[in-house]
Amino acid sequence: MSDVTQILSAIEQGDSHAAERLLPLVYDELRKLAAQKLAQEKPGQTLQATALVHEAYLRLVGADLQRPWDSRAHFFGAAAEAMRRILINRARDKGRQKRGGGRQRVDIERLAVADQASEEEVLALDEALQQLRLQNEPCAELVKLRFFAGVTMEEAAAALGIAPRTAHRYWAFARAWLYDALAGP
Repeated sequence: MSDVTQILSAIEQGDSHAAERLLPLVYDELRKLAAQKLAQEKPGQTLQATALVHEAYLRLVGADLQRPWDSRAHFFGAAAEAMRRILINRARDKGRQKRGGGRQRVDIERLAVADQASEEEVLALDEALQQLRLQNEPCAELVKLRFFAGVTMEEAAAALGIAPRTAHRYWAFARAWLYDALAGP
């Protein structure tokens, strides 16, 4: 068992000091994930990678929340989800149209990285991803890891506990499904 997995287990068992030991071990990886997300943001953005990491970390190990993580991969999957939610909420808070008439066509070929997506594209993808989750949750989880966390296909397959070939099949299906959903009328 890795140090991260042991500390996550301690947090689950109620060790109040375990969360303090966890941050130094995962901070660099979380910061790298956050920096990837924010690297292509428009100049003048106020959200920094450090702030994204801290907000995601607080959501993950907040005092009132009990999160049973099975492994290191499960923790980083949860971190990717927390960062996704933060970025989605940020885009919504900026007063962008959430649904309807202002919908734009999303270039599905750019689906591999959230960094290059506009806020409107992130919102459109999130809405489509919620619909995909209803039809095929493993594919939706794969898209979330690839798009919002910026992990490689192999890392995503490991986090989901599936073979890389299966991950590639899921990715092909998800891209086709999302292309149809995002192409618009």
